[in-house]
Amino acid sequence: MLLLISSSSEGQNLLRAKGASIVDGQGKEVILKGVGLGGWLLQESYMLGTDTLNAQGRIKRAMRRTMSASEVEEFYQQYRDGFITKADIDFIAAQGFNCVRLPMHYDLFLTAAQRRVREQALDQASAVPAYVAALAKWYDADQLFTNPKELDGFRYIDNLLAWCKANKLYVILDLHAVPGGQGADRNINDGIVPLDLWKRRDAKKRLIYQDVTVRLWQKLAVRYRNEPWVAMYDVINEPHGMDAAHDMAGDNSEAQTLYSRLITAIRAQGDKHLIMLEGNGYGNEYTNLTPDKLPIKDKTNLVYNAHRYWCTNDPTVGDANPNQINLIHNLVAFRERWQVPVWVGETGENSNEWLTAAAQALNEQHIGWCHWNVKRVAGTTSLLNIKPYGSILTSEGRDNLLRNIQFRNCEPNRDVLDALMRQPGTTATKAYTSLTLPGTIAATHYDMGRAGTAYQDSVYQKTDYRRPDRWNLGGASRNDGVDVGLAHDGDNTALAVQHMTGGEWLQYTVNIKKAGRYMMQARVANEGATPAELQLRVANKPIATLAVPPTTNAGTWTTLTTMTAALPVGQHTLRVYVVEPGARLGWLQFNLVAASAQGG
Repeated sequence: MLLLISSSSEGQNLLRAKGASIVDGQGKEVILKGVGLGGWLLQESYMLGTDTLNAQGRIKRAMRRTMSASEVEEFYQQYRDGFITKADIDFIAAQGFNCVRLPMHYDLFLTAAQRRVREQALDQASAVPAYVAALAKWYDADQLFTNPKELDGFRYIDNLLAWCKANKLYVILDLHAVPGGQGADRNINDGIVPLDLWKRRDAKKRLIYQDVTVRLWQKLAVRYRNEPWVAMYDVINEPHGMDAAHDMAGDNSEAQTLYSRLITAIRAQGDKHLIMLEGNGYGNEYTNLTPDKLPIKDKTNLVYNAHRYWCTNDPTVGDANPNQINLIHNLVAFRERWQVPVWVGETGENSNEWLTAAAQALNEQHIGWCHWNVKRVAGTTSLLNIKPYGSILTSEGRDNLLRNIQFRNCEPNRDVLDALMRQPGTTATKAYTSLTLPGTIAATHYDMGRAGTAYQDSVYQKTDYRRPDRWNLGGASRNDGVDVGLAHDGDNTALAVQHMTGGEWLQYTVNIKKAGRYMMQARVANEGATPAELQLRVANKPIATLAVPPTTNAGTWTTLTTMTAALPVGQHTLRVYVVEPGARLGWLQFNLVAASAQGG
């Protein structure tokens, strides 16, 4: 169903740039904190769990080996209609975010017939010239993007805007897969020939993919130029590989030319929306793209982007290149030097500690950010986790996927949400779930909070993309440095804390209903050659020690039993300290054996 944009939006004030800030119609600063809707209108293999297929086009090609083209198209229609719905947007708004970034594939703005010609080129490299010729023909005949009511891309934008307006959420339109491909990474841009956006010429010697890109943004501007809930246009996502090694100038001159064309074309439609630029090198490097270098008349309402992954959050650390702005020091300096707003269009895919530190540092500098991503298969860093579904190349797997992507079947990652929205600016911890004694505590139910307050782990974030360090060696459930993984305990498979090294600890907020001494049982394993040792403390007082003998291998578990010291009634913190490394911990069970006279 097409939800049309209300004409009542006309005349309302758009967000705009005022010096280095983004402000609303009343001049009030707006800090955009949002979530990316990646995986919806463009499938990326790593988020879908199909890494060997590498890109959406290759996924489709593999599916067409056993399915007709119409069957593949029907599957994708169902997938897109179910991946993001009003329920997802309601959920995002309820968490306190105020915007979403919509990554779009340009092929959704083609007609079904035009899309089939493109997919022939995806299947056969020899068909690329025919597709380029067809694009040029459609371009010259004004047959591209001409009927919004019949094009999927406009339908999805309009539906999203209706849901977002109801929740007072802004939308950032992001052309994620650009005609021709803006880089060499097919997973991002679903290109046919790498970097063709910058190189491919048609029979008339035109850079035809660039012409088509400009035409698409012209059509988008005409349709949404008066829509105040569109925050800005992200005209090209993550250009990269524009260097001498790929037979390009290496000074961003190609991007300078195209960005200037795009800005001029959008403004020519009477559109005053914020326009965001993304630098070379996955959105961060702006040599020859600073405002003084852009050969355009209207330089108002520009925003500069950074994508921040696997880098330090220390605001005192800078890059020697002032135009490389993924580090916070450079991001702030660039904003102040050029008096333009900056926005972190993507950040995430790191531990909760890193997410919190990044959000806190950016919040303190009044820099907005957008978490990547809303949902992914077996996702611990996303807001929502999609359960594994099997293989997209089988009918059973596709049926599972269509069911699992629906909001009601996704699992919220409460720890990620807490790290992004509650933890910045505080050292307070929060119980992951209600825990009472007498009772059983799952080892993985430690408190939510920052490293050093809710837990301590030897490696709890990644701050250098060049290093292979993993902050979680288990990769299951929680997104902290605590190494949570699946444990095979006899015939049972459950989550357990593993790779416990000396000096690490876990904290649990517990409500002790009855004071006294408890019989404690612990489900443990130790695949090392020497005994491990755990010490338990309540209110920082030792209450029990567990010596965990070697248990041969990872599949051998045992239950140890010991008596605790007297425990006080009330809410307290229970900490499990690793004195000697090697233990694996599944759960702790406490049963009262000797009540004390303490009330409660």
